[in-house]
Amino acid sequence: MVKLNKIYTRTGDDGSTGLADGSRVEKDCFRVKAYGEVDEANSAIGLARLHIDHIELGQSLSRIQNDLFDLGADLATPTLEDDSKALRVVQSQIDRLETELDHLNKDIAPLKTFVLPGGTPPAAYLHLARAITRRAEREIVTMARTETINPLSLKYINRLSDYLFVAARWCNNQGETDVKWVPGGER
Repeated sequence: MVKLNKIYTRTGDDGSTGLADGSRVEKDCFRVKAYGEVDEANSAIGLARLHIDHIELGQSLSRIQNDLFDLGADLATPTLEDDSKALRVVQSQIDRLETELDHLNKDIAPLKTFVLPGGTPPAAYLHLARAITRRAEREIVTMARTETINPLSLKYINRLSDYLFVAARWCNNQGETDVKWVPGGER
């Protein structure tokens, strides 16, 4: 369990930070960038939740925020010799995300063009969260080039961006009020 009595420790004043295993790394290393982007995505989802009055969607996003803390812990923990004690993203989290995504998507007409981020306030914030999630995914891919990662962490973040896209469309009256891209339309 986490217990924080004092928020500042001064241990990071030299530009380093501690990982879950106690090791220290530079604050701009790939691992820290990856879980930092996950934290930013989580914050954007929190902002979106302020504008969502649908209970089921709000509960789903709350679970996702908790999952993102799990993902951050996963990314902040280098592969251990005995990895059974590490908090890792698991397949059931991905399965639940896919089930919830399919549930939202069933009432939305297929796309005939790309959509622009926008529409209703909740949709706009979910699109922002999706874009940040995609950035987090890119950082995790970069990290995976040099570090061993839980492959389910990459699968989860990829599926999450799909979920956020569908949730944004759902918030736009099941896609009816999506803002459509008009190629070359502003020339």
